[in-house]
Amino acid sequence: MFNEFSEGFITPTMPALTERIDLRLGRDGPESMLIQGDNDQVLDAFGAQFHGLVKCIYIDPPYNNKESYGHYDDRDSHEEWLSTMVGHVSRLKDLLSQDGSLWVSIDDHQVHYLKVALDAIFGRQNFVTTVVWEHRKSRENRRAFSNNHEYILVYAKEFSIFKRTRNRLPYTQEVEKRFKNPDQDPRGPWQSVSLNVQAGHGTKSQFYCLKAPNGTLHSPPAGRCWMYSAERVRNLIADGRIWFGKDGNGVPRLKRFLSEIEGGLTPQTLWHSNEVGTTDSAKKELITFLPDEMIFDTPKPEQLIARVFQIAANPGDLVLDSFLGSGTSAVAAIANQMRFIGIEAGHQILSHCHRRISDALRWNEACVRFFELGPK
Repeated sequence: MFNEFSEGFITPTMPALTERIDLRLGRDGPESMLIQGDNDQVLDAFGAQFHGLVKCIYIDPPYNNKESYGHYDDRDSHEEWLSTMVGHVSRLKDLLSQDGSLWVSIDDHQVHYLKVALDAIFGRQNFVTTVVWEHRKSRENRRAFSNNHEYILVYAKEFSIFKRTRNRLPYTQEVEKRFKNPDQDPRGPWQSVSLNVQAGHGTKSQFYCLKAPNGTLHSPPAGRCWMYSAERVRNLIADGRIWFGKDGNGVPRLKRFLSEIEGGLTPQTLWHSNEVGTTDSAKKELITFLPDEMIFDTPKPEQLIARVFQIAANPGDLVLDSFLGSGTSAVAAIANQMRFIGIEAGHQILSHCHRRISDALRWNEACVRFFELGPK
């Protein structure tokens, strides 16, 4: 896919992307691009080359929180910041495949303004959700409220397609522990769920007295009805799918077998720090690997971005990060056997990104080609 860029790709109005062969990493595996240059100019240099080909875009742009950081200044006016974001995201949207999605990290300062702006770009019908990430565990006592979370706004190119194709998350050990097999059912571990439901939408066939195998009669609680008709429940009892407790006198419950549940867990909107890391854990990881470099003030943990990619893309898919920063998205993509385009204007593309990718290739196969924005 990327062969067109090997001699420099030139549009009528934009500079070339020139490959640095001496900075290429790896030889085999999925082919990716690491590009140094202004992200808007790089996207313009692409032309239509990657339109409709990117499965997932994750970006961690400046939050415009009026701070000056070691690697960038975050003190634009609100109007300038929002205008820049609108222009950039409009370019990114063209790159997304029909089942693709955009994920944008942001905090309280601009999240509401940004959502309204992204609604206008994608259409409100293509807003997927707002993920809440617990980015710190400790209490921040200097403020009126300790701010322990950030957000990720999620938009789909076409919501209906994304809903059908997004991935579920694998079962955790904690979830799997909920499945037991006290009756030694040959179908394996199971978890019981309520057999009664709210009566508001129930039909006449769902109101009856249920007879257990030992003759005990059960009626649904007030305001509730049975999930299924009497005939269907009798068939489920005959198939060993209704649990009446160890002594046979318990409230009837439906058995859900782990072996019959497809696809894993539906992603939730609350992402806890013990699952996807914190800002502090990301800093410590960078300090350990790059002890001689200035570390980003607000890096994202690899587990966080890996979860984004695991939900939104599959091995072999193309993902993109146009605010690559310290290179975490590239490392997460490589670890998940995905191709990536990473764009970063600053010197950290070499001091941080290139070094981290080189290390990641010790355990993963990939070919990462390095490009610079500018004339040959």
